[in-house]
Amino acid sequence: MTLRERRGLRIPDGVPGRVWCAVLLGCCLFALGLCAVSTQGPHRVWGGCAGAGYGLAAWCAARGHGRWAVRCAVGGALVVPGVYLLARGAGQSEVFVLERAAHHLVRTGTPYESAPVDVAGYTPYLPGAALLGLPSLVLPGPPGDARLWCAVVFLCCLRAARPTGGARRYGRGLAVLCAAPPFALACVVSGVDLPVAGVCVLGLALAGRGRAGWAGVVLGLGCAVKWTVCPALAVAAVLLAGRTRTRRRASVLAALALGTCVPLAVLVLPWVLVSPGVLVEQVFAFPSGHGRLATPAASPLPGRLLAGLGPAGWWCALVVLLLAAGAVGWWLLRRPPRTAGAAAVRLAVGLGAAFALAPASRFGYFAVPFVLCGWAPLVSGPAAQSGTGRDGPDVSPGGRGLAGPTGHRTGTATP
Repeated sequence: MTLRERRGLRIPDGVPGRVWCAVLLGCCLFALGLCAVSTQGPHRVWGGCAGAGYGLAAWCAARGHGRWAVRCAVGGALVVPGVYLLARGAGQSEVFVLERAAHHLVRTGTPYESAPVDVAGYTPYLPGAALLGLPSLVLPGPPGDARLWCAVVFLCCLRAARPTGGARRYGRGLAVLCAAPPFALACVVSGVDLPVAGVCVLGLALAGRGRAGWAGVVLGLGCAVKWTVCPALAVAAVLLAGRTRTRRRASVLAALALGTCVPLAVLVLPWVLVSPGVLVEQVFAFPSGHGRLATPAASPLPGRLLAGLGPAGWWCALVVLLLAAGAVGWWLLRRPPRTAGAAAVRLAVGLGAAFALAPASRFGYFAVPFVLCGWAPLVSGPAAQSGTGRDGPDVSPGGRGLAGPTGHRTGTATP
């Protein structure tokens, strides 16, 4: 054991400590820059606290105190600003949209206002999102805050998605992931995209273990919250198809589809039948920029900039988005993933392209592909590759033999 490991840094010897110092200093500059230029109070609070935390973390990492570096980063980027904003009841509008949707669901039987007079009355999520706001009905104050329960759902999903081997490595990786600016900022000020990322991770992990039905249920729950989870179903289907023998492939995919339909039938179908116009207006037309009111999601991303040129620019953005989707789909079919980690990378690329090229989008949406990219290497170690972990044995058509206890195939690979 090296001195660096004894002090708690626990990073590969090939990665110099100065690299981690540089990364933390970059995070510090980003946080302080956001604090300086943002016009939103929660962002400025996060930027100031996180900047101080990352600065202390860089100093600790430079002195070889890796464990304290992680604590300072997590404390400054998550704990301190999170507790402060929860106590003040301050956050982005998404938090209060979830809570209002839950209150409206209990009072009227629907999470949607039939005729909202302003943007605050819109609920641009599918009906399942109202479940995340239900704790606010029985737990007043910070304990019922929707952000807190979004984080709970996220952490439970990542806990359930852990591999059998390398548990300590997985836990340390999650700590680093949670301290990173894309995740920490989303968790502290909004939180609504965290359950989406969590169900995508858990759904792919279950698909990698061959549990098609449960993967469908988890991803179906995610689709009942935000329709952006739908691409994860395609990636999970390709992953399952690649890991299943030909004669069982149809039944496995049917189990995935059936598992997906169950939560959708319970959480979405009733409102589709009762008030389809309201649902389409608030969930699809409004976020895409074609609603009765303009969406506030106006980050200067390529798709948004093209759409701002007028109708021709909007159609151009749509064409570019479809071309990118076709390219990612071709990659997915041409080189299908064999592990949950590889599937997560493909899904992250697809969602990242969609968020960048959509006519209306926000930088905050990229928390989902960031989590997927950060989770992928945590489940790509020896335990995941050997076929003895929770991902199960590799029985893909490219290698019909099962993986033995040492990770080597015991069958004959086909060309």
